[in-house]
Amino acid sequence: MRAAVIERTTKETSIKCMLNIDGTGRGTIDTGIGFFNHMMELFAFHSGFELTLTCKGDVDVDDHHSIEDCGIALGQALHAALGDKRGIARYGFMSLPMDETLANVSLDISGRPCLVLNCQFHREKVGEMATEMVEEFLRALCVHGGLTLHVNVPYGKNDHHQIEAIFKGLGRALKAAVKIEGDALPSTKGML
Repeated sequence: MRAAVIERTTKETSIKCMLNIDGTGRGTIDTGIGFFNHMMELFAFHSGFELTLTCKGDVDVDDHHSIEDCGIALGQALHAALGDKRGIARYGFMSLPMDETLANVSLDISGRPCLVLNCQFHREKVGEMATEMVEEFLRALCVHGGLTLHVNVPYGKNDHHQIEAIFKGLGRALKAAVKIEGDALPSTKGML
């Protein structure tokens, strides 16, 4: 079973992340930030991962520490659950429409963290989540999960739709990338 549990406690947050890559697509999420909870539930469903993510954070300050640290914990859990990465497809892509928005998500479980995000948000927040936190979450996930991730939203007017399309697309792309295709390590270098 490809699963991991990460517990992370700082002066700003206390997080528990339980991830089963070969799970049920169910998410039990409680981060104290309603819109972010919704995005993580969508991510779990579309990835097919079973995800429990709880965060007690300093949301009285703002949402930054909680969302970034959830990205760190999820990235660490993904990295641990994948183990030596033997047999995975490695690459994943999803072009996801959400009403007037289109999000293209491409990723490589390469071990080389890199984020490219091209998306123009129109307002500061959706619910209690700052739109700038989309980039912070994705960067933390990439760095701690060893992902190369390119997210391009060529058009979209509604920020809720843009963010939702990104999280759904990320889930679908990861679902494709972690799929077991054989027993070989998917790299000519002999390591990822």
